[in-house]
Amino acid sequence: MIFSCVVLALAGFIAGAQNAVAGGGSFLTFPALLFAGLDPRAANITSTIALFPGQATTGWAGRRMAEGAAGLSLGTLFIVSVIGGAIGAVLLLATPVSIFTHLVPWLILFATLVFVWGSFFRKKREEDAPAPISPRTAVALQFLIAIYGGYFGGGIGILMLAALTAVGLSVRHAGATKNVLAGVVNVAAVAIFLVESKQNWVLVLVLGISAIIGGQAGVLILRHVPERVLRVVVTCIGVALTIGMFVRA
Repeated sequence: MIFSCVVLALAGFIAGAQNAVAGGGSFLTFPALLFAGLDPRAANITSTIALFPGQATTGWAGRRMAEGAAGLSLGTLFIVSVIGGAIGAVLLLATPVSIFTHLVPWLILFATLVFVWGSFFRKKREEDAPAPISPRTAVALQFLIAIYGGYFGGGIGILMLAALTAVGLSVRHAGATKNVLAGVVNVAAVAIFLVESKQNWVLVLVLGISAIIGGQAGVLILRHVPERVLRVVVTCIGVALTIGMFVRA
C-alpha cells in the first residue's frame, strides 16, 4: 500500500504539471491506479475526481490569461463545457468505457496533428481578421470535447489546445483557457461520480494533493517559458501520448 501511494504521488505531481502545460495527465494516473489495484472503470472515475482539485486550482491560478475564442465569450464556453461534461459522465455510468478507449489513440493523433498545424504551419492571423472557424463550429467542437472529457478525459487538454489554437489563440492563452475549461468540464462529472459511485478516499487524497502541487508548477512553466518552447513541448507530449496509447491498444 505504501509503495502504491508513492507511485500515485509521483504520478499525480507529474500529471498535474502536464495538465497545466498541455494535458494528458490522466494517461499517467490511470495506469497508476490500475497498479494500485482498481479495475479500469473505477480507475477512470477515481482519476477524474482526484485530478479535479488540481485542475480547478490550476485554472484559477492562470485565469488572467484565459479568454474567449472565435467570437465567443469565456462564459459561453464555460456553459457549453458544463453541459457536455455532465452528458459524458452519464454516458460513462451507462455504457462500457471500452468503446471510447479504442478511439483514444486516434483522437490524440488527430489532436496532435491539428495542434502542429496550428502552431507551426498556419499563417499568422491579423488581429481584426475573422476567426478560421465560425462561432457555431467552435461551440460544437467544445461541446464534443466536453462530452469526451466527462466520459473518459484522456488527452482532453491536447484536444482543447488543438481547437483553441486552430481558432486563433496563442499557445499561452490557449493553455490558460484550456485549464479553466478542463476544470469546468469535470465539475458536473465529479458531482455525478460522487453521488453514483463509491471511492477509495486514501487513493483520491494522495493523488489529488500531489496533482495540486504539480499543477502550480505547471502554471509557472506556462507563464515563463517562451511560446515556441511551449509549442515544441506540447507537440512532444502529444506524440508520446499517441505512441503510448497505440502501443497499449
